[in-house]
Amino acid sequence: MSIRTNILLRVYLAFGLILLFAFAVAVQLFRVQFVQGTKWRSMAKAMSTRYMTVEAARGNIFSADGSLLATSVPEYELHMDMLAGGIADDKVFYAKVDSLALKMAQLFGDRSPREYSRILRDARQDSSRYQLIRRRVGYQELKKIRQFPIFNMGKYKGGLIVVQKNRRILPFRALAMRTIGYKNENVKNGVGLEGSYAQYINGENGQRLMQRIAGGTWMPVNTDDEISPKDGADIISTIDVNLQDVAQNALEKALIKSNADHGAVILMEVQTGEVKALANLTKVSDGVYKEQFNYAIAGNQDPGSTFKVASYMALLEDHKVDTNTMVATGNYQIPGKLITDSHGSIGTVTVKKAFEESSNAAVASLVNRAYKDNQAQFTNHLYDWHLQEKMGLQIPGEAQPVVKNPSNRSWNKNMTLPQMAYGYEMQLTPLKMLSFYNAVANNGKYIAPVFVKEIQRMGNTVQRFQARVIDEKLCSDVTLHKMQDMLAGVVSEGTGKGIVNNPLYKIAGKTGTAQVADGNKGYKAKKQYQASFCGYFPADHPKYSLIVVINDPKNGYYAAYISGPPFREIADKVYAADIKTAKQTPPTFYADATTPATYKSGNLKALQHVYAKLGVKGAPSNDTTIGMGADTSEQPVAKGKLKADGVPSVLGMDLSDALYVMGNAGYKVAVRGSGLVKNQSVTGGSLIPKGSKIILELQ
Repeated sequence: MSIRTNILLRVYLAFGLILLFAFAVAVQLFRVQFVQGTKWRSMAKAMSTRYMTVEAARGNIFSADGSLLATSVPEYELHMDMLAGGIADDKVFYAKVDSLALKMAQLFGDRSPREYSRILRDARQDSSRYQLIRRRVGYQELKKIRQFPIFNMGKYKGGLIVVQKNRRILPFRALAMRTIGYKNENVKNGVGLEGSYAQYINGENGQRLMQRIAGGTWMPVNTDDEISPKDGADIISTIDVNLQDVAQNALEKALIKSNADHGAVILMEVQTGEVKALANLTKVSDGVYKEQFNYAIAGNQDPGSTFKVASYMALLEDHKVDTNTMVATGNYQIPGKLITDSHGSIGTVTVKKAFEESSNAAVASLVNRAYKDNQAQFTNHLYDWHLQEKMGLQIPGEAQPVVKNPSNRSWNKNMTLPQMAYGYEMQLTPLKMLSFYNAVANNGKYIAPVFVKEIQRMGNTVQRFQARVIDEKLCSDVTLHKMQDMLAGVVSEGTGKGIVNNPLYKIAGKTGTAQVADGNKGYKAKKQYQASFCGYFPADHPKYSLIVVINDPKNGYYAAYISGPPFREIADKVYAADIKTAKQTPPTFYADATTPATYKSGNLKALQHVYAKLGVKGAPSNDTTIGMGADTSEQPVAKGKLKADGVPSVLGMDLSDALYVMGNAGYKVAVRGSGLVKNQSVTGGSLIPKGSKIILELQ
């Protein structure tokens, strides 16, 4: 063989080997890419790590009197590392697994010991590093679980992995539930105070390094968070729990009695605009009502006769009429409609009397004749009073008021003006109507309602809120005083007489019976009514304004008989409970006992009020713990001072008192169990920063 041939053979052989190697590489790449791709992708995922969000504990929402309205309670999700150091030896694990299974079955009662044992053994066979044991475990349960076999070997040896979650609870349950609201990931702005102040309440989330393990489950890499979450700020609302309870109960009774579809109550402080109580109840079954929709701020409807205040105010302000002007009642004919008075004619009477008896015909004729040639003059008053504007509330969901003017396409020059005069052809919410009445009570100063007084973080004030002034003066003092006198006359001489009036103090207000449209079917499809009473008290020195609205009552519909009684009930109880308003001197008596009784701490202000009302001497002062005792002359209390800045002791208290005391002291509270307080995580008298979280264990 020649040298040249030998060289060519070598070249061809080398080239063939290169091609063969390239083919082998291509085959292997194909195998890795397509045949083993799933396997390697799974392994890549199994080895991946990432930082996951650790949710911060949301801030508390307190009532104006310091009661806890909403708080976050920790609950726990339990996992187990089946290859933890203490049970790496099979002998240790299998010697104790059945005992662990028995304990878990006894505690939870959802599976038999055999089932729990099988689950744990299977997880061991699979070498699970993050086996789910139980979700939604309470603190008391967790304490017991830590003492179970295997888990009692310690944080690292026993393999127990505890992941804390936060669950929102309302200690007073349905009380003011819709106003408090809730956070919903599917709702952009949330609901109520929870939604409106989420940026403060939510806090700052932390981060934790997590690793994906087999099965796509993520488990913590370290036992502690890499970045700890920061708890949210606290919200101090204007709601008073006691007044809320009064309002909500009165509304519920009235709804049941009248067999109504739904209703709302709002109690507001006249000078500050603070909403002290707000209840919305919807019928869910016969005799059962729950909070499902905030009608008070979102329930736009024709206000009916409560709107007559604005109509008469315009007439008086423009000097179109005076309170002694005579006007006919009964019927008033306009093109296409006969406006009638449901109770029939009371003849020709003064404007004051027509207002007190709520004559539709009278106010329609007065407004129509006064403004027929210049209809915008009337609606300009309504716009000057900002009735067509939202009030910019602190909670979301406020409905857009609808108040027509002559430039609107739907304006009918023959019918719209006279019908607006008695509260039709417009859409206003109960809170909008109440705020207007509140302005009358507040000497013409129109302010937006307030739901939040303050935001606090770690016991320190972040922001304070006061009512926004919408209009410094609605009208002249002359007009204002006449309207106040007419509103008082409704209760003393008119439609509220014998139903709303109380001989112990004066109430001013107005009834409102309105036929409301049945959705898109209009007014004629089915007659539905809205009965309302809106006013303020005491009439001579107004402190509270109040509205009661009841929709679609089946047992009657006249406002005086439907909404009047709950208005009176609420007003009476609020007046009686208000120390600054009540002027009666209670009788004095003395207890005939010599040995001081045992006591529990609690709401000092409430107890002082009880002492005053019962005429008992020796009421506790601000430097004593709250207690009961007695001798022949008075009721002394046992002294029990704490350190000035110390944590109060709430052992033995029920939940409401414990929350009150801790909240007033500036501490956050997490609650475990039910009953009386048996233990607190920080001993009474300890000095810790305000805003710290204290765990109360109840039994």
